[in-house]
Amino acid sequence: MNQSPRRYLILHKPYNVLTQFSDAEGRPTLADYIAIPGVYAAGRLDQDSEGLLLLTDDGEMLHRVTHPHWKLPKTYLAQVEGVPAEADLAQLRAGVLVKGERTAAAEVSLLPHPPDLPPRAVRAYHPTPWLRITLREGRKRQVRRMTAAVGFPCLRLVRVAIGPLSLGDLLPGQWRDLSAGERQALFQAVGLTEDAGPPVAARPRPSGRQGKRPPRR
Repeated sequence: MNQSPRRYLILHKPYNVLTQFSDAEGRPTLADYIAIPGVYAAGRLDQDSEGLLLLTDDGEMLHRVTHPHWKLPKTYLAQVEGVPAEADLAQLRAGVLVKGERTAAAEVSLLPHPPDLPPRAVRAYHPTPWLRITLREGRKRQVRRMTAAVGFPCLRLVRVAIGPLSLGDLLPGQWRDLSAGERQALFQAVGLTEDAGPPVAARPRPSGRQGKRPPRR
């Protein structure tokens, strides 16, 4: 009996959507945008964050993408209130105290121009520059807490890359399968070799909700 191939896809999670496939309160979920049975999100984005989600039915891939051992970089664009000075950026790069623990070193830069992203209204404070932040660790609402710790609250947060995968020109709510090249790069990034075997069962979540993961941002 032939087994269906594993699925690896990326979704541009819209703002105000939960990173899960069902919700008892009827809030928007991933099920409003994608209907592929058996896939889970590798990590999550908070309801008020946007951008790249990797979804797959490969349990080992889910484990490795989210496990701190592999230190898979995740890149975010953060719109902040006020203009950070170079000293503020240096603090973010070196690590700041969040909930009593210092964050790991990060790559942080101030963008010279606003990024080309689908528009979304935020609080009308000006100026509201954008930072590009790459992390190799994951804590709850980490980017927002980091920028707030140096005095620049985050107004909008968009994840644009996970390891070798980029959001590209996907619009909010759109998804696509990874290309062969993207799959190969992803497997190499987490120390796996791609094969044609059947899906590895994704590990069940205590809530029983497909796609739900522990908080990351």
